[in-house]
Amino acid sequence: MLEGYAPGFSDDALSMMGARTASDRAAFAVRLLEPGMRVLDVGCGPGTITTGFVPVAGAGRVLGVDQYPGQFPEESTVDFVAGSAYALPVVSESIDLVFAHALFEHLRDPATVLREFRRVLRPGGAIALSTSDWSRAVLRPKTVNVVAALRGHYLLRRRAGGDPFAGKHIAAQVERAGFRDVKTHARFRPDMGYRDLARYVETRLDAALTESSQDRDQLASAARSAWAWSHAGDGDFSQCWIELTASR
Repeated sequence: MLEGYAPGFSDDALSMMGARTASDRAAFAVRLLEPGMRVLDVGCGPGTITTGFVPVAGAGRVLGVDQYPGQFPEESTVDFVAGSAYALPVVSESIDLVFAHALFEHLRDPATVLREFRRVLRPGGAIALSTSDWSRAVLRPKTVNVVAALRGHYLLRRRAGGDPFAGKHIAAQVERAGFRDVKTHARFRPDMGYRDLARYVETRLDAALTESSQDRDQLASAARSAWAWSHAGDGDFSQCWIELTASR
């Protein structure tokens, strides 16, 4: 994870989703690859997606960057380096493909990060971004408690500097950054269970209430709604991910 954004999911929530891999998170990016291309994965975390680029690009051609190197595997065919998305530790015009999954919804300053992506890309290079849009998430049933609990969740995201609806805005931001041939596709994926999401939201809201008195009434109300949601019947949850590709 990188400085300047609020983590979207705790380690426990991520474990509910299972390990993230290139086959289920980055297939649209892998299709852009050719052997020998130089790939950069920004906000790579433990690198479970990053390693999926190696079979096509080749060993020694893939670099993962993250603010917290403690997550990096001890042995890998991928090179990992600690660094910020706002000042990538990468030579200008040295990368063929920049990939980022679940990054832009947490950034305080996406324009600066997109400028960094342009800087490190060679002319004609590409970006492949996967960004969530909670405004299009599918929840059934979507009760008043679900809506109220998620409203509190969105408040925490924004308070930390993120944008829970970032997928809705990412194409316009990429175009403003000067990229060409911007293409998007909405993909809906059941990243975690309906009640697992309810419990996760409840946990985050309860933690916020113990850490600060800011927005206490609104968060307390949202936490009560999350409790009611988590103790109700089961349902379905699919997150909306906007998969975007563009050229420098």
